Formats: sequence, C-alpha cells, structure tokens
Amino acid sequence: MNTENQVLGLIKLSDYIKAFLATGQGNENESDAEFELLLKKSEIENPWFTADNQNFALKEWTELLTEKNINEWLSSYSVSKTPKRVGLILAGNIPLVGFHDVVSVILSGHIPVIKLSSKDQYMIPFLLRKWNEFSERNVLFELAEKLENFDAVIATGSNNTARYLEYYFKDHPSIIRKNRTSVAVLKGDETDEELQLLAEDIFRYFGLGCRNVTRIFIPQDFVIDRLFENFLNFKDIIHHHKYANNYDYNRAVYLLNQEQFWDNNFVMLKEDEKLFSPLSVINFSRYTSLDDVKNFIAENEESIQCIVAKNDLGLDSVSFGEAQHPALDTYADNVDTMKFLEVV
Repeated sequence: MNTENQVLGLIKLSDYIKAFLATGQGNENESDAEFELLLKKSEIENPWFTADNQNFALKEWTELLTEKNINEWLSSYSVSKTPKRVGLILAGNIPLVGFHDVVSVILSGHIPVIKLSSKDQYMIPFLLRKWNEFSERNVLFELAEKLENFDAVIATGSNNTARYLEYYFKDHPSIIRKNRTSVAVLKGDETDEELQLLAEDIFRYFGLGCRNVTRIFIPQDFVIDRLFENFLNFKDIIHHHKYANNYDYNRAVYLLNQEQFWDNNFVMLKEDEKLFSPLSVINFSRYTSLDDVKNFIAENEESIQCIVAKNDLGLDSVSFGEAQHPALDTYADNVDTMKFLEVV
C-alpha cells in the first residue's frame, strides 16, 4: 500500500473532521448528515458517549493528525514490506480509544482485522471509510465479529479477561493490555488555575479512561477544600443519570458502612491507599516524604498509565490538564505499538 497516500488521506480526514466540528453539524451535506447521525446514535446506545465527550475526542484527533506530527512520529519507524493481518480487540470505555491502534497498524504497513467494542461501534468504521476515500482507496481494513486468520494481535481488556486473552493468543505475537489508571501528585503550592486543570484530568470522560486521575497524593498540611473549590467547573456532571447513579450508590455504601469521606454533592474524596477508586470517588492520601510517593509509584508501575504533577517534583509526569492530550508516540500501557508492529 502507498504510505504517502495514506498520510495525505489522514491529513484530509483531520481537515474534514475539523470542518465538521466547526460548521458541519446540521449541514445538509450527505456525508456530514451521516456523521452527525452516527454521533447521535453512539450517544443513544452508550450514554457515556455524550456529544461533548465525542466532540472532544474528535477535536483531539484533528490536533494530532497534522503533517508535521505524523511525519515526525513515523520517522522513528520502518514500514513493513510484507503486510501482516493484525487482529485488534478494541476497548470502548471512552470515544475513539481504539483508533490509535488502527492508525498504527495501517501506517506500519499491515492490515487491521478489527473487533469493535459493542460500546463504540460507529465512529471508527465511519472514519476509516472516509480515510480510505481521502487516500485514493489505499486504506485496507476488515471488521470482524470474531478474530480469525491473523498473524498478530493487540487486545485490550480487564485484568480478568487479560489472563484469558494471554492464553488464547499464546501462539501469536501479541500485546495484551490490562486495567490502568492515573495519579496526581500535589506539591502544595499549586495555583487555583492548576487545580482547575487537574479537574479536567479527573472528570473528562466521566473518569472512565486509563488516563483519568483516580488517586491524588497531597502534602500533610494541604487543605482539602481547595480541591472542591476548584472542581466546581464540573458540578453539572451530576446531572448525567449514569454518573449520578454511581454517585448515589457509592455514597449510600459509605454511609451504611460508616466510612469517612468528604462530599460536595457531585464527587466524593476518600482517604484511601487504593490506586483505583469507584466512579464518582477520588482516593487521596497525605505524604510527608516524596520518596514514599515515588516508592508507591514504582511498586504500582504496571497499573499506572500517567502521572500528573509539576515538573520540579522530578517525576516522569505531564502537566496539569494534559492527561487527556496524549501525543501520537504516547502508547497505552507504555508499550511501543509501532516497534511491536515492525517485527510481527
């Protein structure tokens, strides 16, 4: 396949999405009408995929898929001269979360055999059809209910399903992804603006992504109220019925068990050492030594996708508000997908 045409088509796809987000919704253009219909259908069938979150994900892709970004990304890798069939079992926790794997497989010279998530069935096939159209029919892909006749596989699932997937695909080169989450480490001198940006890292996509912060480390003397005060931009999240159901359930459990928690009527803070927290809850712990935090992160490295913190803490971190803005060379589970695809 012609990689140059694929890249040009991807750039045109980005321009198309950008134009749609700016003016296309409500447009009588047939393609735009289909795009708008699929967005609405996605939200109806999966209420977590709100119009706002779908548009956010689409906008992120338009900012990633520039000629400069794509060429810089691909410059570190070689394109396979022998196309292989790469099975993809995609996640569906947040909109378009599997699109990076699809793009990686195609631009590495292979053919993706895609098993879509039942929670995200419409947008990826639509975008692939448009990409193929924009690249002079140089984008090959297959959609499959069951993976068959493949040479390698990239699969995303829970920790429980990962064990099954590892066994099932033991005879094939594979990347099997498990549950991950993200953490934030506060130094204590963060500004209100930085804490408001942290709220984006927590609440975007309702906290369902692996890059969403579910555990915060705070200094001993940090005032909890500062978090609640700066999370208010997301107070309307409680009006989403599925989120509200989780909030009501978790609050009832804590009250019934007489557990201590802090509440501002749309999110709860709980002092808890656990890395993962229930939806609508943020775990936090106080620290006296940053070394203790670093030790915890090292011990839980395989479960942490992203660390949000100030640069001067010396952690391998991203800045506040940047967790949901990964680059093309930012890989799930920190496993270089493109390197894997070079050798399958």
